Amino acid sequence: MAAKPSSRLTAIDSLRGIAAMLVVLFHYTTRYDELYQHNAAPFFQLPWGHLGVNLFFMISGFVIFMTIEKTRHSLDFVVSRFSRLYPAYWAAILLTLALTHWLGLPGKLVDIAAATANLSMLHSFVNIPSVDGVYWTLEVELLFYFWIWLAYRLRLLGRVHLLLAALFALRLVYFWTETQMHVDLPWQPYRLLILKFIPWFAAGIMVYRLVSRHGTARCDLAIGCAAVVLLALTEGIATACLLLGLAGVLYAAARGHLALLTHPALVWLGSISYTLYLLHENIGWAIIRRLEMAGADASLAVVLALLLAMLLASGVTRMVELPAMAWLRARYRRRMLAREASLAVRER
Repeated sequence: MAAKPSSRLTAIDSLRGIAAMLVVLFHYTTRYDELYQHNAAPFFQLPWGHLGVNLFFMISGFVIFMTIEKTRHSLDFVVSRFSRLYPAYWAAILLTLALTHWLGLPGKLVDIAAATANLSMLHSFVNIPSVDGVYWTLEVELLFYFWIWLAYRLRLLGRVHLLLAALFALRLVYFWTETQMHVDLPWQPYRLLILKFIPWFAAGIMVYRLVSRHGTARCDLAIGCAAVVLLALTEGIATACLLLGLAGVLYAAARGHLALLTHPALVWLGSISYTLYLLHENIGWAIIRRLEMAGADASLAVVLALLLAMLLASGVTRMVELPAMAWLRARYRRRMLAREASLAVRER
């Protein structure tokens, strides 16, 4: 029996939580050691945990394409994404700024002016440093949202295969000119078109289309295979195999074949995944550094930092993210209903 749509989305949220945890553990073990050096080796390392970001992008491709297909008005999509991203992000900026300045974190602190610019989520486009290093992925996400929104506005979603194929081809052009001609093409188009990450978003979109059966399976599979081949050519067989494996996991989750992902602990982790991702890095590093300077064992410092990050993430999710998202969306719906009612009266 196929899983209900709600349970499928719950499983995908759980996958997002796992991806966030992979990134957190990478930052607290391997990355912290590279930057500050633990006072002793933690009981484990996770040098590949950063690959959780790739899973994030794949899930984003799945969820955002599902969202845009159900969108009636382009502003619906804008409000949906704004309410999802910004309130929790603003809270994370304030908490990270306050705690890192209080605890200290050499080389990672920014001033009030830079933090204020961070509120726009567009600060990196004008080379303003981030309050927390993980914010670089938000730039990628915003660009992906913009291009999806633009395709919707131009009525090009039905030609998503052609759009993705064109981006794949452009990525190959960049790769070929760099490796064969030793010529560096302009960086900004590569950045703005998110060419480095487009195979991951594309794979997520194709998994959604295959699961929802809204498209032509042959075309969806062809673009999925093209994404694998593109990564094999530009980043190596291992990365291509990773995309293929993660796409399989996402497909299985979306089809309801991974019952483990509905475990309450993973569902909870998925529910705080965004805020955990936003809050964990610099705050966690500052805590680990302070604890180790006080003589705490590295493993204990990592565990305590993880617990505090999860506690903060849970608090921000419950007190900021969810209430703000509900309020903004309800307010928007009321305005849209009032507008539609006014138009209906005028047409009588």
